[in-house]
Amino acid sequence: MAQTSVDAYHIGVDDLVRVSVWRNPELEVTVPVRPDGRISVPLVGDVLAAGRTPDEVAKDVQEKLAAFVRDPQVAVILTELRSHEYLSRVRVTGAVRQPVSIPYRPGMTVLDAVLAAGGVTEFAAADRSDLYRKDGENTRSYSVRLDRILNRGDLSTNFNVAPGDVITVPERAL
Repeated sequence: MAQTSVDAYHIGVDDLVRVSVWRNPELEVTVPVRPDGRISVPLVGDVLAAGRTPDEVAKDVQEKLAAFVRDPQVAVILTELRSHEYLSRVRVTGAVRQPVSIPYRPGMTVLDAVLAAGGVTEFAAADRSDLYRKDGENTRSYSVRLDRILNRGDLSTNFNVAPGDVITVPERAL
C-alpha cells in the first residue's frame, strides 16, 4: 500500500482565519469562513476562501488591496481548523473494547488506532480485520492481520492510516 503524502491544507467553511497586512495593523482581521465559503476583509470586501490554500487567498487579497495600499504584503493564517473535524478522523469499529472516532495524526498506524479503541475483545476475529479507504469515488479495502500484529509482532500489515479511514474488526463465529 502506497504511503500517502499530506497535501496543502485547503480552507473550509467554519475555519477561523487571520488576515494581516504588513505595516497596516488596522487592516488585520480574524474571521470565520462563512457557509458561502467567503470571508470579509476590510477595504476589499468578500473573498472566496473555502477550497483554497491560505497562500491562494493571500494572493487574492493582496491583488485587491493593491488599489488601496501600495505594495501590500498579505498573510493568511489559520487560527482554528474547524471545518475538517470529521473529515480528518480515523474510525475503529466492530469487536473492539470501545469503538472510536479519533483525530488523524501524521504517522498514525492501524495499531495506534486499535489501541486507542482499547484493543480487541475476546470475541474478535482479529486476523480478518480490514482497513477501508476512500479513493476518489471508490472505497478500497486492505486486509489487516491484527492478531499477527498484536501477538507476533508481525508489522507487515500495520499500515499507516489516512484521514477518513475506517478499520473494522469482525467477531468470530461461535
